[in-house]
Amino acid sequence: MTSLGSTGLAISPLCVGTSPLASMPGLYGYAVSEQRAVDTVNAVLDSGTITFIDTSNGYGAGGSAEKRIGLALRGRGGLPRGAVLATKVDPDPHTGDFSGARVRKSLEESLERLGLPSVQLLHLHDPERISFSDATAPGGPVETLAALKAEGLAEHLGVAGGPVALMQQYLDTGVFEVVLTHNRYTLLDRSALSLFQAAHARGIGVLNAAPYGGGMLVKGPETQQKYAYGERDDRIAAAAVKMRNACAHAGVPLAAAALQFSLKAPFVDSTVVGLSSPARVAETLELARLKIPPSLWDELEDLVPSPSLWLDPPKGS
Repeated sequence: MTSLGSTGLAISPLCVGTSPLASMPGLYGYAVSEQRAVDTVNAVLDSGTITFIDTSNGYGAGGSAEKRIGLALRGRGGLPRGAVLATKVDPDPHTGDFSGARVRKSLEESLERLGLPSVQLLHLHDPERISFSDATAPGGPVETLAALKAEGLAEHLGVAGGPVALMQQYLDTGVFEVVLTHNRYTLLDRSALSLFQAAHARGIGVLNAAPYGGGMLVKGPETQQKYAYGERDDRIAAAAVKMRNACAHAGVPLAAAALQFSLKAPFVDSTVVGLSSPARVAETLELARLKIPPSLWDELEDLVPSPSLWLDPPKGS
């Protein structure tokens, strides 16, 4: 267990991302039944190792991920002691409204689905969908989140999104205690390194999501040709192939190296991995335990693509 920044929340180094549990075959290429989703949540909570679950109002039609988590929790009599659950506020799925009023409604919907009176961690989700000025305007999403915390409906506040520079803007408001970004601190992309290091130094909790880059570092670039679910330069795929070959030579699955790259970072409090079955829970725990020769890390570092190919290239690259 580790502490999530200065929040006082004790969390596991692995966090289960629940977007796949919503059953979105258009995004992931496979469906997940309600029973399989409930079984997955139970496998996580029964693992004795993973105590941290991340979800969102916007995962699946009608908040299906939260509904399925709620089913599992009700079957257990509520969120187990010692477990931490985070959710996120999202725009109205029909109108796109992301006002302060919508933020409050989003949390109300989440609490009803989850069967909880409050949440330990509440994120502003993908704020790149609105302007920073709209988000921080009087009565807007950021001010409303602060009010929800003051009312005791959320213990702690985080910002979860993509663009590194935008995440930094939100942290600089002083409202947020946790930052989550995805696909930007992996074997193939180091865009979030400075953001994470600076946040950690300030006592802000750091959550690194999608260490597999949307699947390329598990399935291989032949099967998953997209990085972070978007089209990427062929040189990203070529680097993934070289990394897989280096791992194979060392007798290590590429997925194990990709996962442990995040787990070993001293400034990452927890690594968020999307899981969609009890078997994947067990497999992920095994990947996290595998021994990796120290020499392999040096070899992989030499294969990192040019910063100009990252999702958020440094200025001047």
